[in-house]
Amino acid sequence: MASVLQFFKDNEVYIYLILGILAVWQIRKFFLGWDELRSAAFGLEQESARARLNWATSMLVLIFILAVAEFGLVSFVLPNIPEISPLLTPTLDLLATPTITLEATNQASEPENAAPSVSIETQDVGCIPGQVEITAPSNGETVRDVVEIFGSADIPNFGFYKFEMASTDDANWLTVQAGDVPMNEDLLGYWDTSRLPTGDYALRLIVTDNQGIASEPCTIQVRVEAPTEQ
Repeated sequence: MASVLQFFKDNEVYIYLILGILAVWQIRKFFLGWDELRSAAFGLEQESARARLNWATSMLVLIFILAVAEFGLVSFVLPNIPEISPLLTPTLDLLATPTITLEATNQASEPENAAPSVSIETQDVGCIPGQVEITAPSNGETVRDVVEIFGSADIPNFGFYKFEMASTDDANWLTVQAGDVPMNEDLLGYWDTSRLPTGDYALRLIVTDNQGIASEPCTIQVRVEAPTEQ
């Protein structure tokens, strides 16, 4: 199963190219059928032209569905499969996860089995200007509603990028959005904070090359406020 999924990832460009050629071919057939239908004078000719038109339309819809399926598979499904992208799973690891710090406890005031607190480092480690960088919002900024995320995701042998969010109180990273086009000081995507509780959140950008090797995340911390009243 992993080898099949890897095939779709490795041949993404060729798959889009083939689907594009098929789409152009079917669009041509669609317009030919449309012209034939408009000029048909007899019922049999109209029926034949209408059949060709319907076939071309069905094929275009199928091609669109296949293209969307390929994009969703490569951008959202594969990054969460350990066999394909082992460094992109939202679990604790040494390179791309929040650090766990143990608070010093006083045995007289706290129980011995007190759970360690989890904190997220939001320093500039991993942020490389022009390659892996979040330029807006800035670190420590207050945001609300739908936030535009600007920055750079442009590394050698670029594959795709994604940005994730997590509350600073835990390490449960959630993917917000992803893209498969290199960006340099441009709009990476949108983050809808309108349904999030007010508080401090971490936002990180991960860029992966075409071999499935992820960069060290660029992470910032922002303050989410209540949404603007309508």
